[in-house]
Amino acid sequence: MAEPRGRWCVPCLASLEILQELCREEKLTCAVLGIDKINLQEYEVEYLCGYKKEKGQEYYLVKWKGWPESTNTWEPRRNLRCIGLVKQFRDDHSKFLAKVKAAKRLKLNNCADYKSTVAEYIVMKSKQRLALKRWEEELNRKKNHQGKILVENEVDFEPPPMDFHYINQYKPSLGINLNSDALVGCECLNCLEGKCCPEEAGAQFAYNAQRQLRIAPGKPIFECNSCCSCGPQCPNRVVQKGTQYDLCIFRTSNGRGWGIKTLQKIKKNCFVMEYVGEVITSEEAERRGKFYDSKGITYLFDLDYVEDEYTVDAARFGNISHFVNHSCDPNLQVYNVFIDSLDTRFPRIALFSTRSIKPGEELTFDYQMKGSGDVSITETSEVNSSPKRQRRIECKCGSISCRGYMN
Repeated sequence: MAEPRGRWCVPCLASLEILQELCREEKLTCAVLGIDKINLQEYEVEYLCGYKKEKGQEYYLVKWKGWPESTNTWEPRRNLRCIGLVKQFRDDHSKFLAKVKAAKRLKLNNCADYKSTVAEYIVMKSKQRLALKRWEEELNRKKNHQGKILVENEVDFEPPPMDFHYINQYKPSLGINLNSDALVGCECLNCLEGKCCPEEAGAQFAYNAQRQLRIAPGKPIFECNSCCSCGPQCPNRVVQKGTQYDLCIFRTSNGRGWGIKTLQKIKKNCFVMEYVGEVITSEEAERRGKFYDSKGITYLFDLDYVEDEYTVDAARFGNISHFVNHSCDPNLQVYNVFIDSLDTRFPRIALFSTRSIKPGEELTFDYQMKGSGDVSITETSEVNSSPKRQRRIECKCGSISCRGYMN
């Protein structure tokens, strides 16, 4: 029997703007895209891509939102009400000049060459900025935590990663069952004082009243779960609430790719983010590891709290932690966390601050899991071992204690 109409759909790889352009080019209306007979001829400035001055009057070349580039027009400055876009155009122009002076390699034979080159630069930056903005909006739609995610690239023309899918929790690969059902919970009136989940598991209560860590690295964290009598304000519910800070994915300037920086102050011993990805077997991790090594990258993290059966791979599926870089002097430390599931084969990986972190500071952790100062741990401790790395990869962290290699 045929399926009812409307049951089938195919995901489109084109962006909303491109589809709007196609509609206006073909003079078609589409309710889903917001194109109707009224706004079919509507014009909104998307970005400015050229500048000229004629008879003392300034003109800007305008790319209209939802319209193909063939419809770009020169508009006098007095007709434009997009003050922010004009400022952005001028900023891009200034940055281009700075790059030219710094490189001292770009030879411009005449005025036309210069105008063509700077226009190309500004258009590329404008398109990249729009792509990053769309990606930023997508990430914020998909995340389930309080903190916002921002994206910026002031270094090069690198676009958003094409083959990365944002997830909020472990994604089990075929044949792996992640049982997350809690079987028992506490009945505390005050979990800081009662016989709570950590004590029942033979562990120490991990947090103080301000929800900051009070246990040493290598010790497991047992949080209250869905069966517990305590409410959402319980001080033993921290990792499960997700990232509370506004974080920014930014392009590093020293060849380390994307990185993460905080936009807010983070106090010492506070939960920052969780490391999630696809859960695979260690055998599959070995196979993927060889491919990642050949590319000089890896996102493999062993789940070896007790046994070494499974690995988290955040290469294609992950959250914001996918972009956290390595440092030999990190400001984040890894802890194993158990909440609803007490299966020791599948601990959740949480990253906590090892010191006070200032706004704008990059967030890093040591891929060999060696902290700094009083939180140093050994490779034989109970925490997760380092991500799988076979080929020696040069370290570019720039810290005084840099070992020269990430593995």
